[in-house]
Amino acid sequence: MKILQLLPELKIGGVERGSVDLSHELVADDHVSGVISAGGHLEESLKSHGAQHFNLPIAKKNFQALKQFRRLREIYTEFKPDIIHVRSRFPAWINFLALRNYSDIRPLVISTFHGLYSKPFYSKSMSYADEIITISKTVDDYVLKNYRVNKENLHLIYRGCDLEEFNTSSVPEEWKKDWFDEFPQTKDKIILTLPGRITGWKGIESLISLIKNLKDKNFHGLIPGPASPNKKNYLNSLKKLVKKNDLESQITFCGARKDIANIYKISAIVFNLSSKPEPFGRTIIEAAACGTRVMGWNQGGVGESIDAINPVGLIPFEDETALIERVPVLIKEDCPQSIPEKFTKKYQANQTIALYKQAIKDHR
Repeated sequence: MKILQLLPELKIGGVERGSVDLSHELVADDHVSGVISAGGHLEESLKSHGAQHFNLPIAKKNFQALKQFRRLREIYTEFKPDIIHVRSRFPAWINFLALRNYSDIRPLVISTFHGLYSKPFYSKSMSYADEIITISKTVDDYVLKNYRVNKENLHLIYRGCDLEEFNTSSVPEEWKKDWFDEFPQTKDKIILTLPGRITGWKGIESLISLIKNLKDKNFHGLIPGPASPNKKNYLNSLKKLVKKNDLESQITFCGARKDIANIYKISAIVFNLSSKPEPFGRTIIEAAACGTRVMGWNQGGVGESIDAINPVGLIPFEDETALIERVPVLIKEDCPQSIPEKFTKKYQANQTIALYKQAIKDHR
């Protein structure tokens, strides 16, 4: 097979990393892999395993980028893909234009709904595909409800966790020493971690309230995650809230971290307390793969993930009383020893490649 993936760029991100990982599996399985994007630091990783990269300035959502459909059509004519896999809404529109009046053999189009996209016209481009991948049951239901698609053309393939990066191996002693030197207030504490970007809907206030109301003051709230420049005021408001509740010795903001796997491993529980449904519980899966208990609201893809790992960690949405009462219960539960196969990177790649083969068989 000849597969072309289409996405805005190849910078840091789950979609970008997943595209490179899938490309690696395609080449290892003796298929021809190509990616079209505006480039980024993951481009070298892509080329290192033998895939082709076509640089196209489609990361910016404007009319000039939309006119790239002519160049995109030329790439299709040159590469002659069997399948074009679109992973983002704006590139999907450019693809739609490129394939109008396409004179060569038309490739099949597969799209992946990575999120709970809004319903307006702009998002419809992801539904203009021969087959559609959804990354959770939550997204599957959302697509069926909001877009004109056939249920038979939807394929649920969960996002995959990299078990080489997230696993139950021991935390290096040197790392632990460096960590506790930097954050001595976390030593000998029961660490409750809420990872993610500093933004208003991530439920950070719920974690602060949880730490405040837990009777055992040996619990320590840890919040690893970046704060973009436009969120600095919000971060400061959170720190003021911590100070107001006299929790400065019990809650730590540690910023963006590249050692998140080790942070998961020293945590007693990793939470997702987002105030709106998320399409998939990525941090939940990663933490469980590291052998850490997980907990969160019973909604969206996060609820699906927790239910498959340790259902006792599911809490009715925004029921903070239940959350407070459940933490001591979950602490006594055994840690997860592994994650379901359907949440692994290898399984995701295998299922996607199998879908490619079946699509070609069905449509040709």
